[in-house]
Amino acid sequence: MSGFEENEISIKANGGTELVKRKLASMLPESLLEDFQIICSRTRDLDENKIRILWCHDLPEDPESKNFRDTEWRNKFHKFVFVSNWQYSRYNLIHGLPMDDKSIVLDHGITPAPASCLEKPDDGKIHLVYTSTPQRGLAILVPVFEHLAETNPDIHLHVYSSFKIYGWEEADKQFEELYETIRNHPQMTYHGFTPNEQLREELNKYHIFAYPSIWTETSCIAMLEAMSAGLVCVHSNLGALPETSGGLNVMYNVNMEDVQKHAGVFAGNLQAAIRLVRDKKQDNMIAFNKVYVDNKNNVEFIKNKWEVMLNDLKAEYPDEESRKFPKEMFVYKV
Repeated sequence: MSGFEENEISIKANGGTELVKRKLASMLPESLLEDFQIICSRTRDLDENKIRILWCHDLPEDPESKNFRDTEWRNKFHKFVFVSNWQYSRYNLIHGLPMDDKSIVLDHGITPAPASCLEKPDDGKIHLVYTSTPQRGLAILVPVFEHLAETNPDIHLHVYSSFKIYGWEEADKQFEELYETIRNHPQMTYHGFTPNEQLREELNKYHIFAYPSIWTETSCIAMLEAMSAGLVCVHSNLGALPETSGGLNVMYNVNMEDVQKHAGVFAGNLQAAIRLVRDKKQDNMIAFNKVYVDNKNNVEFIKNKWEVMLNDLKAEYPDEESRKFPKEMFVYKV
């Protein structure tokens, strides 16, 4: 994959970061990418003959992000790309990363769902869906849904969640009891890991994206795809979720100190979304949200932004000599 690197973690993974990276790699001119070394978050070996870009997906609190405090290390890169302004600001606050033109924020790109997704199949049920890994909020969603199902016989939850998306099957064992609860409930279906292309097709049939996130996201591709697919999205305001959603959707203030209070607030907002769909009053919301993400996050639009940035960098660093690591300054010490 020319330009974009894989590492020991990403090579087996099919998460949002990896899919976006591989999609961009397939869309950008290979002749252009040959001059670049584009690294997603985890730095290993640096090529002194390439234009070096670090595409940051991690939180500044993640262990490998501590390198940003090292000016000498930072100077080995020609560009830092962040996936949200919230994330970029956090790196500035925590690691002192300068706010200058060496950094840029480029949104994640998605393939828009077809316009027909706004017309949902009507089987008399309201279909909810969760499409992220389990540690991000599934343990809140399942008991809340069990409670709501007692008085809402027309709702059904579909769960697409597994660490198999990263090739970490062993990590699923700690959530097996939760998965079994889903399997045994007549109003829930556990789908496990589903390839993204198939999942995007499935999303078009559902009504509500239920995401009581307790995971501090730097962006959220799952939410963007749900908004594009015409789902009413119910989620917390943790991390970059307000920026990702444009402040739209059914968003509530997260409580990270008291899980019971979080569950209660989420339950109230989820019940409101269910009523919205049941009364068929969601059309304006989902149509507007779809237009918003289909324009702002269209992968073709994002690809063009990347291409402009890469061409500008190539003009600034036209040959191997101009790309060399900066020489260390000798400091005389007494």
